[in-house]
Amino acid sequence: MPISESMAIRNGTSEPDSFHNFFEIWVSEQSQYLQELISASQHHKQSSNIGSEDDTVILSPLIGRVINHYEQYYGAKSKWAKQDVFAMLSPSWRSSLEDAFMWIGGWRPSMAFHLLYSKSGLQLEKKFTVLVRGFSSGDLGDLSPSQLNQVDALQRRTIVEEKETTEKMAELQETVADSSMVELSHVVSELMRERGGSVNGVEEERVESTLGPKEEGLEEILQKADDLRLRTLKAILEVLTPIQAVHFLIAAAEYMGA
Repeated sequence: MPISESMAIRNGTSEPDSFHNFFEIWVSEQSQYLQELISASQHHKQSSNIGSEDDTVILSPLIGRVINHYEQYYGAKSKWAKQDVFAMLSPSWRSSLEDAFMWIGGWRPSMAFHLLYSKSGLQLEKKFTVLVRGFSSGDLGDLSPSQLNQVDALQRRTIVEEKETTEKMAELQETVADSSMVELSHVVSELMRERGGSVNGVEEERVESTLGPKEEGLEEILQKADDLRLRTLKAILEVLTPIQAVHFLIAAAEYMGA
């Protein structure tokens, strides 16, 4: 793909149907970042400077680039949602398995905490032999009581917001069956049968005027969901040390995607 086209897609300036192209580029870049994160974690494991200030100097810039990469994704998604919110809520390129676990167009924010606790437990098991030797691994198995308390408080707040957003989505979905939609569906169906499957400009305008407010509502809810996803990711990283953040971002890339 030419650089100019790639940049246009990144900046959200090309046509809405090319969001899939943007997403493919983004996923490819995410894979590159994943390799950088894995390499950084392996280098840290082999280093004798575990727990030193070198962590911040070396790892923080990489963590910042990965966060910025997520911000680019959600920024582009927000722009394209204004053109076709339905495509953003249920992307055609997602697998049926991904669709089954999707929450309002993406991963469920509370899942990030389950992932954190799961990886923390796995790394805790692996570190027992290291502890016997009197060393600290510095990974997610080393979460302190203070960190766990912060994560617990964050999880509680996130679950509340997640529930509120889910309820707003349910309320909006109920309006799909309101009287105006039922009547419009009946009228359009009758006209299409009478005219061999076509409708004129008047009916199209009526459909757009009826669906317009509902699409705006969906766009607003999707924005809230994506905002919660990004804020949750950032908030978890703020609780972690640089090397712990690296381990969490590796898990996030492998299991949560975008």
